[in-house]
Amino acid sequence: MKRILFASWYAGLGGGETDLLTLAGSLDVGDYECHLLLPEDGQLSEIWRETVGPVHIIPFRGATTYFVPAVWARFPVVKRFARLLRDERINLAHSDYHSLPMIAPAAQLAGLPFVFTLWGWWFKPKPWQRSFFRDIPKTVARSIAIREGYLGEPPFMPVADVPVVYPGVDTERFHPDLNGARLRDELGIAQVAPLVAMVARFQRVKGHHSFQSVAEAIARQEPEARFVVAGDNVFGVDADGRYRDQILQAAKNNDLLRDRIQYIGFRDDIEHVYAAADVVVCASEFESFGKANLEAMACGLPVVSSNRGGPAETVRQGETGFLIDPGDMDGFSRAVTRLLADAGLREKMGRAGRARVCERFSIDAMTEAYCRIFDDLLRLNSR
Repeated sequence: MKRILFASWYAGLGGGETDLLTLAGSLDVGDYECHLLLPEDGQLSEIWRETVGPVHIIPFRGATTYFVPAVWARFPVVKRFARLLRDERINLAHSDYHSLPMIAPAAQLAGLPFVFTLWGWWFKPKPWQRSFFRDIPKTVARSIAIREGYLGEPPFMPVADVPVVYPGVDTERFHPDLNGARLRDELGIAQVAPLVAMVARFQRVKGHHSFQSVAEAIARQEPEARFVVAGDNVFGVDADGRYRDQILQAAKNNDLLRDRIQYIGFRDDIEHVYAAADVVVCASEFESFGKANLEAMACGLPVVSSNRGGPAETVRQGETGFLIDPGDMDGFSRAVTRLLADAGLREKMGRAGRARVCERFSIDAMTEAYCRIFDDLLRLNSR
């Protein structure tokens, strides 16, 4: 039995945390025992306990952009992490960015290998951090866009040392045969009404304000169109909470959108949101990967997405959807309106999207890639 400790600073349930659950849940329970380390309880720990395994709560401060590795390695919590690794007989540790400066030295104290997954990347390592990142036994990126953002130009370490492993989509949960009638009934939306959906947590970069602009333009052309936005401030960030309040107030103040757009908060049945929709929009200014696009594609839906970052790697322009420059509201509204008016095109793109997800972004492909990485590290460590 190989015991892996997955460390995360985020206790909410965003895209990266959903990926983490998917990865841990896909590992063979006969070969792997998956533990989770968090600074506090939240949605992630609740689901992990129910579906995966043990959760350990040790309060700690997440890494800042300017962390100094040698200083953070001396934090008292590092010894607590190392003790946990030994007590639970962990064989390998896996870390996100915010827990990395503590998990890395803790794993070294316990004599264990560790893996760092780049779930997203908004800044490049500082000069005094580069040797620390180079010495990590294995770093994995969720997308080419993330890897490029992390390594910089020129790259501070070899590109080949950071393999890309795309997150997998649960194609049994997300599939085209789901019935969206229940959600439409719940929300009071006519079964025949054109419905455009957006799935994203509240953060300015996710572009809820842009989606509202697009919705307003579409509503002027298609008065029967309706709009649904699923997601919330899942990490409890004050700035994101204020942004959410601004967006909700703007919708209430807009005569055209007030009765046409619904913000339905976090949904644990998100697949039924996709099932109810005709088109899914990702209006982000930038997406490290863009999991919602792939979930929608797996459900047989066309997507209209910003083209900056991960979506350019997952959405095939004109085949599974349309890629639009961030901020091009006219481009977004034209693409969505075109899809709403052409059921045949929606169906064609939906079939192509489903096939692409099954072929390129399956859970099996992700799991096999990570298992190879885990097993290689464990083999090297046993020598």
